[in-house]
Amino acid sequence: MLKKIVIIGPESTGKSTLCEFLAQHYKSDWVPEYAREYLMTHGKSYSFDTLLSIARGQIRLEEEHAAALTIEAAGRSSALNSQLLFIDTDMYVMKVWCEFVFNKCHQWIIDQIASREYDMYLLCNTDLPWTQDELREYPDHATREKLFRLYKDILVNQNTPWKEIRGSADQRFQTALSAVDSLAL
Repeated sequence: MLKKIVIIGPESTGKSTLCEFLAQHYKSDWVPEYAREYLMTHGKSYSFDTLLSIARGQIRLEEEHAAALTIEAAGRSSALNSQLLFIDTDMYVMKVWCEFVFNKCHQWIIDQIASREYDMYLLCNTDLPWTQDELREYPDHATREKLFRLYKDILVNQNTPWKEIRGSADQRFQTALSAVDSLAL
């Protein structure tokens, strides 16, 4: 059975790096954040409706990776490690982004939150230094902390197990490994 671990948090908190490292460690796969691909292709400006397109693309990308991993696992006699899929961003992120920027959220995103199941969330804290890139919007600490609290609030009020990831790169990786191992692989 495929186990899905979602990594969420504000911008520049090491989500993509953590996904990549975990996938390498477990010899598995990870789903990149679709928004980055979309905005690099279509331009950095976005609207409320653009976020719905990005959300749909994120789900499509997740489903493609999950299907490929399931097919690969079916072809192996011992597929323990290939049964993990690390996901950089989910619909909680899309909900927060819609509401933070536009003060409303698409019903389709809310419906996806209600219907999709994950095995664990890893919430990346803002204790890493901000790294500027052309797509990031909120470098100030107060805004990053506000976003972090929004994500934490969501996770506290849902039923999927979650773990906060903080500290140095090595501490983050070790905490994430411990959390993933607790899924009784």
